[in-house]
Amino acid sequence: MQLRRSKREWFADAGVTAFAAMVGLVMLAASLDSFPDEKKNAIIPDMAVGAVGCVLLLLFRRTRPVTLAVVLMIIQILASTAYGPAALAVWTVAARCSWRVTALVAGANLSIIASVFKLAPISPSEYRDGLVTFGLGYAVLITLGLLVRSQSQLIKSLRERARETEEGQRLRVEEARLLERERIAREMHDVLAHRISLLSVHAGALEFGPDAPAPQREAAGIIRQTAYEAMEDLREVIGVLRADAAFTHADAGTAGERDRPQPTLTDLPALIDESREAGAHVVLDARVSDPAAIPARIGRHAYRVVQEGLTNARKHAPGSHVRVTVEAVGGAELTIEVANRLLPALAALDLPGARAGLVGLRERVDLVGGTIEHGRTGDEFRLRVSLPLPARPGHDAGPDQ
Repeated sequence: MQLRRSKREWFADAGVTAFAAMVGLVMLAASLDSFPDEKKNAIIPDMAVGAVGCVLLLLFRRTRPVTLAVVLMIIQILASTAYGPAALAVWTVAARCSWRVTALVAGANLSIIASVFKLAPISPSEYRDGLVTFGLGYAVLITLGLLVRSQSQLIKSLRERARETEEGQRLRVEEARLLERERIAREMHDVLAHRISLLSVHAGALEFGPDAPAPQREAAGIIRQTAYEAMEDLREVIGVLRADAAFTHADAGTAGERDRPQPTLTDLPALIDESREAGAHVVLDARVSDPAAIPARIGRHAYRVVQEGLTNARKHAPGSHVRVTVEAVGGAELTIEVANRLLPALAALDLPGARAGLVGLRERVDLVGGTIEHGRTGDEFRLRVSLPLPARPGHDAGPDQ
C-alpha cells in the first residue's frame, strides 16, 4: 500500500473517490425510485458497503488497480452504492494497465452487472436500457482512462529524453574540459621542454668551461643532470596523455599540432587570413603596438580564444560578419573580443554541445587568472576575454603555472 504520496496525488485520489461516492449515491437514489419498498430498510447497509468501497479505492487504486477492480466488482453485487467505486476502479485499470487487461476487467464487470440486472424484477425494455446505459458509461470511462495512460506515457518519455539530453550535454562539457586541459598540458610540455633544454645547455657550458673552478663545475653538473631528469619525467607524463589521445581518437585536431611550434599573438593575422580564405567575413582590429612584446604564454591563450571564437561563428552563424578586436589596455591586460551577428533562424536556438568549446576556453582563462564573458548582446553574440599581462611589459614571466 502506497501511503507516501505527494499532496497532489492525495488530492487527485480524493477527487476520484468523491466522484465515485457521488455516482454510488445516484445509483442508490435510482434503485430507491424503482424499488422503494425493498430498498428503504437497506439504505444504511448499502451506504456502509459503498463507503468501504470508497476507502478501498482511495488506498489501493495506485498500487493494486486490478485486484481492487476485481474486489469492487464483487462488492457491487451487495450494494448499489458500490457501482461508483467499481466503475472508477475500471477507469483506474484503463489509466494504469494495458488495453488487454482493461478489456478483461471491463468485460467481467459488465457481465456481473448484466447478471444482476437479469435477476432483478424488471421488464425486458428496462433490462435493455440498463445494459445500454452502463455499456456507454463504461465505454466513456475506458476511453478517458486510455487517454490518460497515453498522456502519462508521453510525459514520461519526454522527461526521459530530457534527462538523456542533459546527461549528454554534461558529458560533452566534461569531455571539452578534459580535452582542453590535455591540450594545455601539451603546450606546457613544448614550452618547458625548450626552456629546460636551454638550461641544460648553459649548465653544460659552465661545467665543461676551461676556466671554471671545480666547485662551479660540480654545481653546473648537478644542474645539468637535474634538468635532464626533469626532461625525462616531463616526457613520461606527456607520453601518457598522448597515448590516451591516440587510443580514444578524441583529440584528432591537436594530434598534428603537438610537434609544431605553439602559436602566439604574432600568428593572429595568419589565422584571420585562413578564415577569410575559407569564406568567412572577418575584420581584425589589432590595437597592440608590438605583438611580439606580449609574453608567449599570454599570446598563446589569446590565439586560442580567437580561434575558438571564429570556429563558433562558423558553426552557429555561417556567413555572418565577424569582428575581432585585440587591445592591450594600459599595459596591464590584454582584451580579446570576438563578435558576430546572430542569424534570425538560429538566434533562438540553444543547441546541445554548442557551448562545449567555451568550457575549454574558461579552463585556459582561469589558468592565467583572467576573466571571460560570453552571451547575446542585442542582435550579436560576443565573446570577451581579459588576460592579465606581467608587471614588466615585454617580459615573459616564465612557463604556465
